[in-house]
Amino acid sequence: MTAAPPAPPVASRWRTWRWIVAVLVAILAVAVLVSWLTAARPGGRMDPASTSSDGAQALVTLLREQGVDVVVADTATEAERAARPDSLILIAQTSFMADEALLQRLAEAPGDRLVVAPTSRTREALAAEVQVAPAATYGGEPGCDLREATRAGAVQFGPTDTYEALEDSQAELTSCYSGAVVRYRDGERTITVAGTADFMTNSTLLQEGNAALAMNLAGTHPRLIWYAPQRTEGENTSSATIFDLIPEQVDWIILQLWLVVGLAALWKGRRMGPLVAERLPVVVRASETVEGRGRLYRSRRARDRAAEALRTATLQRLAPRLGLGMNPDRATVVQAVAQRTYLDPPALEHQLFGPPPDSDDDLTQLAHALDDIERQVAHS
Repeated sequence: MTAAPPAPPVASRWRTWRWIVAVLVAILAVAVLVSWLTAARPGGRMDPASTSSDGAQALVTLLREQGVDVVVADTATEAERAARPDSLILIAQTSFMADEALLQRLAEAPGDRLVVAPTSRTREALAAEVQVAPAATYGGEPGCDLREATRAGAVQFGPTDTYEALEDSQAELTSCYSGAVVRYRDGERTITVAGTADFMTNSTLLQEGNAALAMNLAGTHPRLIWYAPQRTEGENTSSATIFDLIPEQVDWIILQLWLVVGLAALWKGRRMGPLVAERLPVVVRASETVEGRGRLYRSRRARDRAAEALRTATLQRLAPRLGLGMNPDRATVVQAVAQRTYLDPPALEHQLFGPPPDSDDDLTQLAHALDDIERQVAHS
């Protein structure tokens, strides 16, 4: 008779599992990194990092490829600090600029200015020489001698505001696309106003001359300050959690990893032999269990629960002896017991289905009565 081979040591098993865990962790890390790099990046309108239809990542990428130094400013303070006399400040999402002090600071920042789809308050602060014209346009030919517009040609704007000079304005206004794009000089500064941001967004950049016009207007200077706030400064309206930052592709990767872990567990967790039966360390006699339960009922004065337990156990043992089915009604049980024992039916009903006893002595008498009924049925 040959001896059984020794079980593999714990250290060997741990080394095997350690390599499996290391490989799984490496796979998860690479998958998360690839998903993060290739996943879409949602964002608000004119968000320079957003790949959504309303985002502006495509335009920002084109400008940087053409050598423009695009500086993204999340706050007005950052835009002020980055502005220089030779720079251009692009200001969009002006509905979030309700602070008069903020608008005043932007108006005093050095460099030229490109204001996109301004609100009335923003237009009065940042482009004070123009007003909204009654006409509207959806695109077409430039109809002006502005170099940026003539090089772009026809453009599809979509719904847009148009502008004209104030009646008492002394500025020489250049109006293109029926007023959808205007430009004038304010001292040493050039101010350009566009009535809409649609032609700059990812979804419409490829329509007709939209990309050319967007790049010509935003790329006139070697340095561009992109300021398009996504919320009112000083407010934090974001309700995103850390789980919102996880790309959607990670769910499938995690599911595949769970499958790999499950298969590895089935492979490594195979049984090495038959099950081994073990004896219980302590044998508790049934009488001790019954005595302990009785003492528990007595300590809580639970005579009603004790009587119910006694009656239920008696009925469960009587039903097979009397040939009754499951859950027989009271009348059937009383009649069957009375026929086998010749006891008084009212007394039987009181003992089998009566109210809880009022004292411990009554509970003891009930136990004796139930035992006597069961003994007579068994011997009948």
